[in-house]
Amino acid sequence: MSTKLYNRLTFSFKRRGMVMYNELAEKNKKYVWHPFTQMQDYINEDPLIISHGKDRKLFDMQGNEYYDGVSSIWLNVHGHNIRELNEAIIHQLDQVAHTTLLGMANVPAILLAEKLVEISPDGLEKVFYSDSGATAVEIAIKMAFQYWRNIGRREKNLFVTMKEAYHGDTIGAVSVGAIDIYHQAYSSLLFPSLKLPYPNMYRPKYEGTAEDIKQAYLAEVENLFQEKAHEIAALIIEPIVQGASGIIVMPEGYLKALHKLCIQYDVLFIADEVATGFGRTGKMFACDLENVTPDILTCGKGLTGGYLPVAATLTTNRIYEAFLGTYEEQKTFFHGHSYTGNPLGCAVAMANLELFEKNQLLEHVDKISLFIQEKMMKFHELLHVGDIRQSGMMIGIELVSAKGTKEPYHWNDRIGVKVSKRAKELGLLTRPLGNVIVFMPPLASTESELAEMIEILHQSIKDITENKE
Repeated sequence: MSTKLYNRLTFSFKRRGMVMYNELAEKNKKYVWHPFTQMQDYINEDPLIISHGKDRKLFDMQGNEYYDGVSSIWLNVHGHNIRELNEAIIHQLDQVAHTTLLGMANVPAILLAEKLVEISPDGLEKVFYSDSGATAVEIAIKMAFQYWRNIGRREKNLFVTMKEAYHGDTIGAVSVGAIDIYHQAYSSLLFPSLKLPYPNMYRPKYEGTAEDIKQAYLAEVENLFQEKAHEIAALIIEPIVQGASGIIVMPEGYLKALHKLCIQYDVLFIADEVATGFGRTGKMFACDLENVTPDILTCGKGLTGGYLPVAATLTTNRIYEAFLGTYEEQKTFFHGHSYTGNPLGCAVAMANLELFEKNQLLEHVDKISLFIQEKMMKFHELLHVGDIRQSGMMIGIELVSAKGTKEPYHWNDRIGVKVSKRAKELGLLTRPLGNVIVFMPPLASTESELAEMIEILHQSIKDITENKE
């Protein structure tokens, strides 16, 4: 093929692609309502439309490529278009796409449940499937509530949660959430919950040494339990890392001590591992970091490697057995979803967990987390980086207007939005949490890929926060 003909065909292809992009961009603005997005702003800009992905990169319809710096919102594990995961779905599709789990079973759902029990904290023995992290939390709440009723303790009906917690967007999950900007509009729909502060060591509520501060936070929990444990059904917490509040990392030992308080005061302990599960913190589950077995554990996101919407709620036999009884007793857990235990999703989840073992992914995360930590040391030199919080491959970079006083940027400054927009221009996709830039790449990212991503992130922060200095 001549150079002239090749150039002409290439131009023609790009032209057709641009025409298609323009058509889809208009349809996107006309028909699609995007989550967590102010549409009045969104429709005034050209949308990013992804056409395909490969490994740790995504490609848009205009031929641009980007590193997936937030794992497509915290869930991608190995990357995009991974052969083994693709093949697992195709193989299962040749068998059956979906059958109900109401009174029936299917092969992938059974095998995945066995595997989840094997890899989860000791003592979690039963698996209840759903289709998202929020529904997994909804199940956990209903399960805990009905557990006490089934054993004759109807007075235990309150839930304890943490301030700035995010557990999903169903009504029950929002009721145990505590981020006003997300939840305030629905306050009249929610059941009340008791709220305690999550231990924030960058902006602590208390003074003293790190140990003093940790103990003060724990004392606040125990004071509440002493007063109201007889009414409390469960405490729910994001273990080790509170995600949507700005990647807040709890101090070492807090999770284990909190769990002991729940045991002491007979309060069920719900660990929301939707974000932290499946290797994000360096262990299969964040609870493993402090050898904690919750009464109920919720998981999702990374369960299928970021491929299909499957979530699970795991619990102990103690909880499960409280729901056993005769048909007439009506102790049944009356909850379910149309796509519960979907065979396609369960099949790709099994393939995902096989890749964890084959590629020794947890060992890789341990190693690569140290690499990230070292590479990010230079971020402390930036004038407006107040704090860098990290647990495994969950990283939050808090930007402040004044480093010495920790003065935050005003919401209207949109500093996180601006930095993320600059990062996109340089080839990295991320999404901020207010003034906190989230960096949460796929677990399988290589050192060279991470070095490029971190360099883009550094440049983006510097360009936006220091150009006007």
